[in-house]
Amino acid sequence: MKNDQNNLIQRQFGLRLKELRDAKGMTQEDLAEKAELFRTYLSRIETGSANPTLTVIHQLARAVEETPSSLLEPPTIKKVPRRTRSSQPISRGRI
Repeated sequence: MKNDQNNLIQRQFGLRLKELRDAKGMTQEDLAEKAELFRTYLSRIETGSANPTLTVIHQLARAVEETPSSLLEPPTIKKVPRRTRSSQPISRGRI
């Protein structure tokens, strides 16, 4: 039960982050670079498979120009929208 609730919280946080990122017209690559995170980690946050620390939540909020508390609001979307494609070549990680 507790694990299901934790997963729900993480999925909702990820959806909210994706919602804000899409509203800003940013790709995962854009947001990851601005927040100084790996894109793969950001992807895991958005899908609810990673549990970000408070420090990471603050980095993400700064990168999408929102407050940390706004990231904790429930998402208005219920499912993951279509992918936003980057015009950049596929990243193979930070150098």
